[in-house]
Amino acid sequence: MNYFSKFYQQIADNRLAHWLNTLPAQLSHWQQHELHGEFKHWQKTLAALPKTQTDQLDLQNGVSVGKRNEINDGEYKRLENLLRKFKPWRKGPYHIHDLHINTEWRSDFKWDRLQNEISDLKDRYVLDIGCGSGYHLWRMRGAGAKFVVGIDPTQLFFMQFNAIKHFIKDDSVNLLPLGVEQLPELKAFDTVFAMGVLYHRRSPIDFLYQLKSQLVKGGELVLETLIVDGDENTVLVPGERYAKMRNVWFLPSAAAMCAWLERCGFSDIRLVNTDITALEEQRKTDWIDTESLQDFLDPNDSSKTIEGYPAPKRAIFIAKV
Repeated sequence: MNYFSKFYQQIADNRLAHWLNTLPAQLSHWQQHELHGEFKHWQKTLAALPKTQTDQLDLQNGVSVGKRNEINDGEYKRLENLLRKFKPWRKGPYHIHDLHINTEWRSDFKWDRLQNEISDLKDRYVLDIGCGSGYHLWRMRGAGAKFVVGIDPTQLFFMQFNAIKHFIKDDSVNLLPLGVEQLPELKAFDTVFAMGVLYHRRSPIDFLYQLKSQLVKGGELVLETLIVDGDENTVLVPGERYAKMRNVWFLPSAAAMCAWLERCGFSDIRLVNTDITALEEQRKTDWIDTESLQDFLDPNDSSKTIEGYPAPKRAIFIAKV
């Protein structure tokens, strides 16, 4: 199955046309050499999803498509069984014909915190780096974005996105299985989101320059990351694990994060929200079958991780180029 042919056709006629110089070869290599061992099984699951018709779509108050009475009991049961084969579902939630995919993260909470702080997305080209299964891509489209691209190298997330897109047939929302290091300097997006990614990068300064190189002049960066308390010289470098995650490298203070952004040439830098991650926002559900936030915290002191570091605290920064 060619997941990208329509995307190539679309960008050939828009401001992303120069991406065609590199992108087809990258994705061809991915399809030929880098597929996950479960990918064929996921493809079969995707192909087996019921074909439904609906005019019920809400991307402004959540991600909801279709109603229960539009499919019969057998289709509903089949729908649930098939979508559960894509577990774990991390970011969401989604409602597909009133089937509630109760994801680990209530990603709508994050959207609620930032949507009134960002520039109006109407008619904008938007890039979401590290987008997971694409929940926020749909919310960006619901907020009026003209063309939305997400990148995330995790192949299960790519298949989850395509499972949702099977029901929301909108070619202006796309997810590519790429990492940020695979992006050329596109300088084509009005808004770039990078949420929950910076602390996974070994070189946060290089990462900020990569984000900057995707934006048009005057474009806006929306960055959310883990932070710690402290002044502009405070940065936590965890040991082997932070909240049981192996790939956490740098947790700056809010002041240090602002200094990094300024050093990289961003302007109009604003810290618009800080929030300690709550158990209501990240938790176990029967759609993940794995540990979650409660397991990552000290059982005797929820202000600390299981390793003794400060518990996850997140901040949202907005900046311009």
